[in-house]
Amino acid sequence: MAAATAKSKTPFNFSKWLRSRNGQQAIVIILFSLIPLVLLFTFTYYPFAEMFKFSFYDRNYIKVRKFVGFDNYLDVFKRDDCFRALWLSLYYMGGAVIQLALALYLATVFCFGIKGGNFFKGCMFFPYLINGIAIGFIFKFFYTRGFVLDTVLQWIGFDLENLPYWLKDTSINNFSLVATSVWKYFGQNMVLFVGAMMSVDASLYEAAELDGANKWQQFKYIMLPSIKTIVMLNLIMSITGSLSAFEPPFVIMSGGGNGTATYFIKMHEIAHTSQKVGLASAMAIVLLMIIFAATILQKLFFKYVFKNAEDEDKGASARREKKLAKGRG
Repeated sequence: MAAATAKSKTPFNFSKWLRSRNGQQAIVIILFSLIPLVLLFTFTYYPFAEMFKFSFYDRNYIKVRKFVGFDNYLDVFKRDDCFRALWLSLYYMGGAVIQLALALYLATVFCFGIKGGNFFKGCMFFPYLINGIAIGFIFKFFYTRGFVLDTVLQWIGFDLENLPYWLKDTSINNFSLVATSVWKYFGQNMVLFVGAMMSVDASLYEAAELDGANKWQQFKYIMLPSIKTIVMLNLIMSITGSLSAFEPPFVIMSGGGNGTATYFIKMHEIAHTSQKVGLASAMAIVLLMIIFAATILQKLFFKYVFKNAEDEDKGASARREKKLAKGRG
């Protein structure tokens, strides 16, 4: 009894605990958690907080002029060039939908099996590995009058005089730039879709074939609900990238000329050319709010769509069980 009491009154020896196995494990865990958090705070959260503070000031890179409150945010909504640049994001959003549809279709084809599938997957994924600046210069040459695209179209039978100027014509140049983004990113989305599809249990397809389901029905009722998380992730990434498009118009159009300046390019111009850092910071915060709103809307949409699909699956399963019960009876 006395020994137990003496043991309970022994003071905690921190240095001894620090040298023990448990102490060493705790130090490693704390350090491995602390270092990433410090880096994240230093290079992400602190700069974001400073940018948010800048958005309430009329300032440049050298000095702060005065506190203007929400005037910078009001200017964002009043400036026609900002809204015109934001409107161009719709072109890239449309391209993102085409990109995802193409990636999903090709991933489905590869999942069901074709000859040389790995080779074609590698070829389609390769553009994603190329630097965005390099792709910009490639397509600048590709779209130049009388060069690659025009030459191929002439081989098919088109007359050069009847072909549009792919980069100069303001009615078509944004579509040309969107095609560049689709070419670069659809391979990445396709690989993500293929990886998700390959994780689906193969016995589900075998059971569906025994029940007489065709490939479309297998895709609709088995494959698509199983990869809904990846579909939603790719869509969120694509919409976010559409709102943040920068490299194609900046490189191909030399800074967004001929009406191709996206929101990011306009923000870059206001911050670095006009030296209106406060206004550019407010533009960045507005864009962040738009991305948040788009992400929430996408999640609600997919929740509604896949909820209906799950309800249909439950109803079909209930009807199947009912038929089996009648057959046994």
